[in-house]
Amino acid sequence: MSSDTIDIEEFEDADEFEVRNDTERIVLFLDEHDDRAWKAATIAERLELETDAVSAILSRLKERGLVRHKRPYWAITDDEERLQAAYQLHRHHETADEEYGEERLEDLQTDEMEDVQ
Repeated sequence: MSSDTIDIEEFEDADEFEVRNDTERIVLFLDEHDDRAWKAATIAERLELETDAVSAILSRLKERGLVRHKRPYWAITDDEERLQAAYQLHRHHETADEEYGEERLEDLQTDEMEDVQ
């Protein structure tokens, strides 16, 4: 069954559905399956994404220390503190986006904030 559809009971029981971007979906997938290492193509297949897009996202996540890579496999980082900090930072960004809006946040950004990213 396609991820474009859900069971009507699931639809009726839900208040809202959380939409996640591809990076969030990949991190959550790897985190939920932290006992395994995966090929990018398999992650793409499981999440119904393009393999090239998944590979690019995984490379960026590796640069940030959030995933590990031993060709051809990928796994979530074993640095629990780093992963937790990334989740917290992400939640702060979402909250700020909701409160101020993306355009307003760009106006508030300082040079010091750029260094943190």
